Amino acid sequence: MAAEQPAERRSGVVHAMRAAAEQLQELLGRTPESVSAIQPTADGWEAHVEVLELERIPETTSVMASYRVTLDEEGNLVGYEKTRRYTRGHIDRDG
Repeated sequence: MAAEQPAERRSGVVHAMRAAAEQLQELLGRTPESVSAIQPTADGWEAHVEVLELERIPETTSVMASYRVTLDEEGNLVGYEKTRRYTRGHIDRDG
């Protein structure tokens, strides 16, 4: 396999981001709010997707969840795991 050019890698990242969000939405029945991280792996991609789990008023008290989504090289979801639950207004002290 030839080395990927930067433009090819960028389009792969965009495709993987969309694929992670769309497929997780299909499984959970909830619309993802953002993809907070994405990185290539030896077998495809790993993304962290933020999802609104419980809407509350005020909005800063709504419950969010972060999911680790694993995709193969073609962008097909092969696994996901909820890694964290938090309120929308929560700020991590670690950075």
